[in-house]
Amino acid sequence: MTTTITAAVARDTGAPLTVESLELDALKDNEVRVAMVATGICHTDAIVRDGIYPTPLPAVLGHEGAGIVTAVGSAVSNIEIGDHVVLSAAYCGTCKQCRAGRMAYCENLFAEDFGGRRRDGSTSLSCHGECISSHFFGQSSFATHANVVQESVVVIDKDVPLELMGPLGCGLQTGAGAVLNELKPEAGTSLVVFGVGAVGSAAIMAARIAGCTTVIAVDIHDSRLSLARDIGATHTINSKGSDVVDEINKITEGEGIHYALDTTAIPGVIKQAAEALGIRGTLVLVGAAAPGTEVPFEVGKSLVKGWTFKTVVQGSSIPQEFIPRLVQLWKQGRFPFEKLVEFYSLDEINKGFEDSRNGSVIKPIVRLRSDSEKRT
Repeated sequence: MTTTITAAVARDTGAPLTVESLELDALKDNEVRVAMVATGICHTDAIVRDGIYPTPLPAVLGHEGAGIVTAVGSAVSNIEIGDHVVLSAAYCGTCKQCRAGRMAYCENLFAEDFGGRRRDGSTSLSCHGECISSHFFGQSSFATHANVVQESVVVIDKDVPLELMGPLGCGLQTGAGAVLNELKPEAGTSLVVFGVGAVGSAAIMAARIAGCTTVIAVDIHDSRLSLARDIGATHTINSKGSDVVDEINKITEGEGIHYALDTTAIPGVIKQAAEALGIRGTLVLVGAAAPGTEVPFEVGKSLVKGWTFKTVVQGSSIPQEFIPRLVQLWKQGRFPFEKLVEFYSLDEINKGFEDSRNGSVIKPIVRLRSDSEKRT
């Protein structure tokens, strides 16, 4: 039995999304039906819309959903009707990486998150007989309802505002996890973040949580740098008119930085981040670069630094474990990501994409339900 829903559809590469009525099919045994309350807009949605990553169009994107469970498949455990949930990336759960607790590095990541189909090849969405790619990151949350694979579902406390929590599923988890799960900086160390959008801002808040005493934010938008100071940065650099490496060396009194995190995936910026490292420093890339992107690192004089370069996906997180921790940190006022967000209606979704692109908004969130609908 199908259900009529409303969703934002990416139909053509690079084109604005269109809000349409679609048919959502019956629930599979390993899925839950989620009535979406809100969903974040993430850079990954934009690069898939623009054809940089391979999800077949037309598709319903969205992978930072939050909502209420209205139905549960027969094979699903630990999730109940009425649960409040945040939706995160899907993973197969059976490969060597998943079984080792490294879900972010699932061997089947592209099929699970970008394939646009269930494992049996079906799609949950259609429009007058036309197949629409579904299950983006296991969820396709740019919709009023979705059939979501259980691996994507994270149950959270019911006493937190659901309309705010969706971005924990990807962008905020990625930035905070890259610091807390991967870099694990010691108290009193230094960390620089290149690009302080949602991911970079989460990393700055996480650096403060970890006890870093020098936290440098680098960006081209003064408004973002100002907010970065408010949420934990001790220093800011506008890279438009500055020699960033020179400025970091001044701040660190010539020692270089202990930890660097790049969210931009711009080769020239990544190269700067590497040059700013001190001895035994570590650079983490979390930005989504186009396949084939290369960075020309200097490895002659820098050999004696013994520095490390890593790529990190989804903050190296186990979502069902890490996201509830972030919720608790938010409750304590230690992870104040509400300062990053602006809300939009579903009809305004393309404006949310544009405001994110031009830097005027750090984290757009699309509301999909009114207060009265949430109570029913």
